[in-house]
Amino acid sequence: MQQAKRVSDSRTEQVQIILPAHANGNYRLFGGQLVQWIDIVAAVVARRHSGCEVITASIDNLSFRKAAYVNSTIVLRGCITYVGNTSMEVRVDTYVEEVTGETDRINRAYFTMVALDEFGRPVTVPRLILETDEERREWAAGERRSALRHERKAQGY
Repeated sequence: MQQAKRVSDSRTEQVQIILPAHANGNYRLFGGQLVQWIDIVAAVVARRHSGCEVITASIDNLSFRKAAYVNSTIVLRGCITYVGNTSMEVRVDTYVEEVTGETDRINRAYFTMVALDEFGRPVTVPRLILETDEERREWAAGERRSALRHERKAQGY
């Protein structure tokens, strides 16, 4: 059995500058481009937690609060919120960062990632050590989201 890990052990941050190729005709960041960046951050978080290759199993929630524009600095911060047997829920928050350093959250997403062995089969992931009240709240919310995912799966969705 693998040793349990802390949320902080796999926390990941990625920074991007929105270039014209990342934007539509109104100079706004393409949603699909942001999803790609979020998926990469979620994968890095899950790899760091599991010590394995991972795949994206589902996107539970992806909420766009505000637009981001060409030349904006984008900061993506990911962390593990919940673990099952072979799956990990990863939350990625996306911020626009001003040149002053001030940030404004524009997106939050929850991804379910599954750890894989060398043959591409799901493998057990380490348990999660919860150290803060926020981590415990995220875990409880993750349990509820996991139950809903299992319920939808049982119903054929």
